[in-house]
Amino acid sequence: MMALPKTNSLTFRLIVTAAVWCVLGLFVGGFVLSGVFRTAVQESFDNRLTFDLEGLIAAAQVETPERIDFGERFGSQRYERIFSGWYWQILPEGRLGSLPQRSRSLWDFTLVQEGLALENNTSSGFADGPDNQRVRVLSRQISFPAPNQGAAPLIFQFVVAGDISEIEANVVTFNRSLFWSFAALGLGLIAAILIQVRVGLVPLRRVSEALVRIRQGGTRRLEGDFPAEIEPLATELNSLIAHSAEVVSRTRTHVANLAHFLKTPLTVIANEVSNEHGPFADSVARQVTVMRRQVDHYLARARAAGAIDVLGSRTEVGPVIRDLVRILPRMHPEKTLVIDVQIPQELAFRGEREDLEELAGNLIDNACKWAKEKIIIEAELVQTGRLVIRIGDDGPGLAPDERARAMQRGERLDESVPGSGLGLAIIHDISKLYGGKFLLEESKLGGLEASLELPTTL
Repeated sequence: MMALPKTNSLTFRLIVTAAVWCVLGLFVGGFVLSGVFRTAVQESFDNRLTFDLEGLIAAAQVETPERIDFGERFGSQRYERIFSGWYWQILPEGRLGSLPQRSRSLWDFTLVQEGLALENNTSSGFADGPDNQRVRVLSRQISFPAPNQGAAPLIFQFVVAGDISEIEANVVTFNRSLFWSFAALGLGLIAAILIQVRVGLVPLRRVSEALVRIRQGGTRRLEGDFPAEIEPLATELNSLIAHSAEVVSRTRTHVANLAHFLKTPLTVIANEVSNEHGPFADSVARQVTVMRRQVDHYLARARAAGAIDVLGSRTEVGPVIRDLVRILPRMHPEKTLVIDVQIPQELAFRGEREDLEELAGNLIDNACKWAKEKIIIEAELVQTGRLVIRIGDDGPGLAPDERARAMQRGERLDESVPGSGLGLAIIHDISKLYGGKFLLEESKLGGLEASLELPTTL
């Protein structure tokens, strides 16, 4: 099922804007068409009334000063059926008390005309008819010569009327058909707009999906053919990604050079003072140790901070851990360790290999220092976008308060074991830079277990 677009999305704005204009255009168009149809129907109705009015006038002959005779010259069944909706009446002008001459359909009802508009000698308007009918009225004054020579001409007002319910019925039928036709047209247009917007924005969705893959480490550049409007964006993004990778690579090189530049003199000084005795030599040795630890810490932290925003970084966890497992136990030849590695093949870290080696290497090396015989290394996907690496040993372990102290910068709990004591603090800082978590807990082997949560590409 197609997901509804978010209200702040470009898709939603385009669809809603086009739909609003579409509905507004259909509404205005329907209103105009309805008005045009009503005008046309009314004009047709007026033409019928005009035809009857002119036929009535043509058939009229003055019988008396107050009466018109038609003989057989005018007749229509519509005007014979009582309250049929079609009426005529003739009223002599200037004769007070004279009763109007009516069609049989009008029976004894008299049409009262009010506010008629005069156009081309014919007045038109509306009036109340019999049986609660609303009628359209056409009226015209006709002058006949007087029977007596020299007398004033006789003037009669000829009126024809028709029930407008026929007009209203036609208009209602037309409006109903117009409404459903425009509703179907509107739905079709909105569907077409939806399809057009969806299809038109496919290249942008492809760019978004490609960026997600790059961010997750699936690829290192935007690939594929894009429309002319999107191609410059894809080109610039690829250039930006390449530039970012180049900057990070250059930064790593500078950091490595700086580390080499600082560590070599510190090593020389440490070697020199190791052969000397006395307060001064001891003080220099202590300060050199502090400097080396601080250099290791801040260089590792700077290297990780420069790498976390590199797009397309992806490192498979299994090969890195297995490489470390083959190398690190050799640094402790006095022990015979069994290391059980349980890592899914497809699990990958969203970051640089050097940082994963720094994190896992410190933890595995620490486990090798304290383990008696066995180490377990496990990794699993705990939720979308997150993985956990657990490294446990069967060593003496740490009390809860000692675990917190162990992760503090520069805190060493046992000077008998070689090392700077800064490894756990470095792990804590680097994992935090990646938005991860680092915990020390009790291992199921009885010793210490280090739990490292990091972002993944799955």
